[in-house]
Amino acid sequence: MSQHAATGDTLVSFRDVSKVFSVGPKRRAREVTAVDAVSLEIRRGEIFAVIGYSGAGKSTLVRLINGLETTSSGTLEVAGQQVSGRTESQLASVRHNIGMIFQQFNLFTSRTVAGNIEYPLRRAGWKAEDRKARVKELLEFVGLTERAGNYPEQLSGGQKQRVGIARALASNPELLLADESTSALDPETTQEVLGLLRRVNRELGITIVLITHEMDVVRAIADRVAVMDSGRVVEVGTTAEVFAHPRAETTRKFVGSVMHTVPNHAEIEKLRREHPGRLVMVDVRDENRIGEVLSDAAREDVRFNIAFGGISILQSQSFGTLTLSLTGPAPAVERTVEALSVITKVQEVEQ
Repeated sequence: MSQHAATGDTLVSFRDVSKVFSVGPKRRAREVTAVDAVSLEIRRGEIFAVIGYSGAGKSTLVRLINGLETTSSGTLEVAGQQVSGRTESQLASVRHNIGMIFQQFNLFTSRTVAGNIEYPLRRAGWKAEDRKARVKELLEFVGLTERAGNYPEQLSGGQKQRVGIARALASNPELLLADESTSALDPETTQEVLGLLRRVNRELGITIVLITHEMDVVRAIADRVAVMDSGRVVEVGTTAEVFAHPRAETTRKFVGSVMHTVPNHAEIEKLRREHPGRLVMVDVRDENRIGEVLSDAAREDVRFNIAFGGISILQSQSFGTLTLSLTGPAPAVERTVEALSVITKVQEVEQ
């Protein structure tokens, strides 16, 4: 299968893009801003996640990319071609370079697995022998060779999504848009589909834009992530950065949904009752170095307990937050806190 170069340059560019819908009867219509002044760049060859709660504007954002919705203002380009302000006929060449997979699979129930994958090739005018060869290649790639003659009703949810992915790859696009593509799947099947998408990206060099409301999906697969709230992008960064140091309140809620490592007020009160020492929260980015500081502290009769928190591994990096209870001679405890502050972020637990 041919591969796309993963050069790291910009593939999708939003510059101050907005989308406003008119809602309600014509005389009493009101305007709703679904995408609000978004400026964003998606790099060639990456897996880029857009996360947000329902109504945040993320699905509208992805529909703008392939021209299913038109921009109200701003400029949007895909692979150097302007999407905003183009006619349907002008958008054909842009869409040919974009594949799309959906939450509910959108398969033709009257067509076999092979027939579903072949459909876009037939519409594009491929010769019969070329279509047959391409379908065979894609069936092998998604692991459904033995299911070629089955109909969608004979498939599991995960198998249906594999067909959807194969169909989206049929014309060898440079960009794949996945709109809530795992939301209808169970956790085990979700991991299988995410693994396949990772192969699509790594082996074929195809850029993936992943729309989701699930932070676990972002953690499993994304290189970078944009967080949307009320039509705006409130935070953008590498997945590791966003998980380790979420800045926006919406982002902190998402991270907290999968990683509850910072105690809330009630938990802090409980910690104070159970741990008489000095309580500090320590950001973990390299647990070995923190371990060295605590080993040195032990030599000064400073004892520590991990009172709250945890550590996760994301893209080979350790990160998390530990709430430590430090007891011992006050000067030695102070030196320990200062030593920790040199290598990581340290925060006193509020009284």
